[in-house]
Amino acid sequence: MSTTRLSLVNAAKGVGCLVIVIHHLAVYGPMSEVIGAQYPKLIEALVTYGKLAVQMFFVFGGYFVAAQMTPRAVPTAVNAPALIWRRYKRLITPFLFAVTLAALITALVRPWFIHDSLSGAPTIGQLLAHVFLLYDLIGLEALSAGVWYVAIDFQLFALTALFTALCWRMPSGLQRLYPLLITALTAFSLWVLNRDESLEPYAPFFFGYYGLGVLAYWTAHTRLGRLGLAVIALLGVVALWLEFRKAAATATITALLLALADLRGRLEHWGDHPVLNWLGERSYSIFLIHYGICIGINALWSLWFPTGLWINAVGIIVAVGLSLVAGAILYRFVETRNNVLGLNARTGILVAAVALTLVLERSA
Repeated sequence: MSTTRLSLVNAAKGVGCLVIVIHHLAVYGPMSEVIGAQYPKLIEALVTYGKLAVQMFFVFGGYFVAAQMTPRAVPTAVNAPALIWRRYKRLITPFLFAVTLAALITALVRPWFIHDSLSGAPTIGQLLAHVFLLYDLIGLEALSAGVWYVAIDFQLFALTALFTALCWRMPSGLQRLYPLLITALTAFSLWVLNRDESLEPYAPFFFGYYGLGVLAYWTAHTRLGRLGLAVIALLGVVALWLEFRKAAATATITALLLALADLRGRLEHWGDHPVLNWLGERSYSIFLIHYGICIGINALWSLWFPTGLWINAVGIIVAVGLSLVAGAILYRFVETRNNVLGLNARTGILVAAVALTLVLERSA
């Protein structure tokens, strides 16, 4: 079965990215404060539950990495450095454009938009940390909301590729332990590491969700079969018994539904709608770029419409709509293009935007 176009996953990614955009609009900016003054429970729900969509993306990530590296639940002769480099290029190219846009918009509005949702003025070291996805690991402030996910996703992919390559070099008898090792690592993450919030900047904290995605794939594509559903459920139930966490519950439910739909052959058909497919294909670009757009609209609305429930609700809709448009542009001209970073116009635009940002921040 091809894993490049699974309608149900695509639909979930599309809806998930929309939820994240609305979640960040609830968390950041004065528009949500105006709405929250009259509907506090609505904003509170968006803040509390909207971020749970990210756990769904971790499960999908594990599912696809299993399809790519270990489709039969045994380690394969993967070229870990090549895979890691390819993954890095795929993630970092649109990432740099989106983060730069967020930093530039922040610099443009900082002189007249005073709000704690704005990140600090970037330094050269901070920009380099974003290039290498190290900002959380070395304790630097991220320049855009949600970009922690990109760093964690890359860490998880790299660790899985390296671990798979290492296991492939073991004697054949030990290679058979690979699925048990992945299950054990998933359990250790869910039951122990994921309960220590100080570990959030590191991939092992989230490996439990990733591992559930791996098990979801193996459930439908190996002899594990329906036993996999029981294993996923057991891992999740024990994790929630030890300490109830909404994120762990979301990941467990996502993995169970994903495995069950795959077992029934429904992944390619459920959710097959042009709008959902469009959203799903552009979800990464939308996820990356929406923060800068939301900061800009919040800044303008605070200037033009500092009060008024309905006009600020319209502002939320405008921010969501422009985020979709900006994400579509980023997808078309950056994410789907090869060799974007090089001696070309796109790189020139990126460098110019970085330089302009630094000039604006120094002159502020």
